[in-house]
Amino acid sequence: MSGLTLPSAPGAQLFKSGYQTYQSEDGAISRNIDACREIASIVRTSIGPCGRNKIVINHLQKVFLTSDAATILRELEVIHPAAKLMVMASQQQESEMGDATNLVIILAGELLNQAESLIRIGLHPADIIQGYELAEKFAQTSLDELVVDKVGDLHDQKELFKAIRPAIMSKQYGSEDFLADLVSEAVLSVMPKNPKAFNVDNVRVVKIMGSSLSASRVVKGMVFNREPEGSIKKITSTARVGVFTCPIDISQTETKGTVLLHNAKEMLNFTKDEEAHLEADIKAIADSGVRVLVAGAAIGELALNYLNRYGILALRVPSKFDLRRLCRVVGATPLPRFGAPMPEEMGKIDVVETIEIGGDRVTVVRQENEITRTSTIVIRGATQGLLDDVERAIDDGVNIIKSLAKDGRLLPGAGATEIELVQRIGAYGEKTPGILQHAIKKYGEAFEIVPRILADNAGLDATELLGRLYVAHGSSSSSSSSKKEGEEVSGVSVGVDMDENDASGVLDAAANGIYDALAAKSWALKLATDTVNTILSVDQIVMAKRAGGPVMPKTQMPGNWDADDD
Repeated sequence: MSGLTLPSAPGAQLFKSGYQTYQSEDGAISRNIDACREIASIVRTSIGPCGRNKIVINHLQKVFLTSDAATILRELEVIHPAAKLMVMASQQQESEMGDATNLVIILAGELLNQAESLIRIGLHPADIIQGYELAEKFAQTSLDELVVDKVGDLHDQKELFKAIRPAIMSKQYGSEDFLADLVSEAVLSVMPKNPKAFNVDNVRVVKIMGSSLSASRVVKGMVFNREPEGSIKKITSTARVGVFTCPIDISQTETKGTVLLHNAKEMLNFTKDEEAHLEADIKAIADSGVRVLVAGAAIGELALNYLNRYGILALRVPSKFDLRRLCRVVGATPLPRFGAPMPEEMGKIDVVETIEIGGDRVTVVRQENEITRTSTIVIRGATQGLLDDVERAIDDGVNIIKSLAKDGRLLPGAGATEIELVQRIGAYGEKTPGILQHAIKKYGEAFEIVPRILADNAGLDATELLGRLYVAHGSSSSSSSSKKEGEEVSGVSVGVDMDENDASGVLDAAANGIYDALAAKSWALKLATDTVNTILSVDQIVMAKRAGGPVMPKTQMPGNWDADDD
């Protein structure tokens, strides 16, 4: 037996040195829950109209001052694998619905908290997962019964305003009416006949510092933060547009060549040929009817001279994405070659003008007669941080239209839906036989976190307020199971009153126009539950040694012998 050697650690002879393994006995599940709890605690104070801002400085030293959970989590470099799952779930919510990203993180964090208490009393993670899946199915059917309103016609500004206002209110409390008007106006100007074909990319935002938020406005078309290149700054009548992705300059050969010039006359003739060739190209463009030339690359000085001579307005758009959007607005085809475009490759535009906004000269490209394909919201503000935050609020407002095009039903906001789900899922758990009822009841209790955080962030007494909410919803719980869509049931839409207009601290969310989109809420529930179940099903973590050797300290390299001393 002397030759028998025992491994010093689990897997010591299985993996290369440097591997770390965590078994369920070592607390792998509790480690994951702790990491996820940390992520949830970061963003929980940022939910709701009274949510606090965070200052996030990313790896490029760029400063973000925002309460938007999607932005905060995108800029934080999370490395824990379980916490990464929660961040990925919120990113998926952002791409699908554009709103309720914070709800995914907070709900997932609280579900894991509840699961931890169940594990402590002896429940197996498999039982918790099964109970959570049953409870989530019941919650989804309950959401259908809690509908209090519906956005019927997405071509009606009042209907759009009703849905956009709550989404913006949670980011820019106090300015929600003004911003919702701007967003609904911009969305209506680009809304296709079939609302399901609505593209959120058709509503653009341009930020110009100065003045105040009330000076913001909507422009039908596109706004560029630069002037036209030449002396012609304005086109007021309908004009043809040519869009080029190549440089507007003397053509360069693909290969390097050598030209031998024997005297000055040959040199003059050589440059004259280049100039004549360039002038012929620009004359051909002018003869084809083009009055506005848009370039995605540089415009040479000589080319600019000829463009001015032939009365062509030249606009440079460095961003290839903006160039594509402009092509969509004017109906042109971007050309990789320099020359006269074919009639079908040209677009049309009604007005191109240069205006001054707050000291900045900007170019406005807009259609006057027909419904434009792109509209731009020009927002004004005192600081760059404010402009960025307003842009995120507008993005949420525009994205909510995408979810309403799929499903126009609305739920009561201000935590009313969550309190109702607590009671309904709790009652469902009581009726469920066996050990799964513990997990179902805990799933229901997790929803209490939303009104509690809303109350905490508003500086209200959360415990007292929750008691009032339970009393208000308790009267409706017996009759709500037979409720049909459109019926009024007292108490179902009672939520947290942020402004404390009433001494009780509660209000009727539906009567006050505070709604949540059913599609966004449903997705948030699904993603949060799936993420939690994935994390709970993990019983072992195996981490490989990170690639690369030890990081060597930077040493001061000697400078050149003739360099100046600092």
